[in-house]
Amino acid sequence: MAYEGEVWMRFYGDFVYFLPEDFVMNKRVKRPPDNPINALISFGNTLLYTKTIAAIYQTHLDQRISFLHEPSEGRFSLSLDLSEVFKPVIVFKTIFDLVNNRRLQVEKHFDKQVNYCVLNEEGRKIFIESFEERLESVFMHPKLKRKVSYRTALKLDCYKLIKNILEEKEFVPFSLKEGM
Repeated sequence: MAYEGEVWMRFYGDFVYFLPEDFVMNKRVKRPPDNPINALISFGNTLLYTKTIAAIYQTHLDQRISFLHEPSEGRFSLSLDLSEVFKPVIVFKTIFDLVNNRRLQVEKHFDKQVNYCVLNEEGRKIFIESFEERLESVFMHPKLKRKVSYRTALKLDCYKLIKNILEEKEFVPFSLKEGM
């Protein structure tokens, strides 16, 4: 897991190159988020986890049994595992589009306090709308040779994992090559 954390830290460090100055962060802070970009990442990840949980519930997979994140009481570890590969194309694409197109602005869409920062109601509404549009956007799936939505791709990963468990077929999760 240390490697994964290192990759994310490098990724976050590059935000300075493609986000406006008021959306750059010093480090990733989750509970509670301490600046606008951390608030967006936390909110976006939460939305993605809930969509992944919904996809998993449509299958026979057990939310508590995971292969990447450590299981713990009350934690749906499998949704964390399956969500990882979708974060760049769903969560971060949504964030970058909203911030760089100035649809979200620090002064207008965030509630900033001394030790935390969250999206206000208007900001959440804008983010959710854009997030849902991203989930419904389609890409040409190289294996299926047809267009599928990112929401469908999430479900497909659930079914690929089932095939891995039941038929011992290699689990090849969603790839950025598929969805760009």
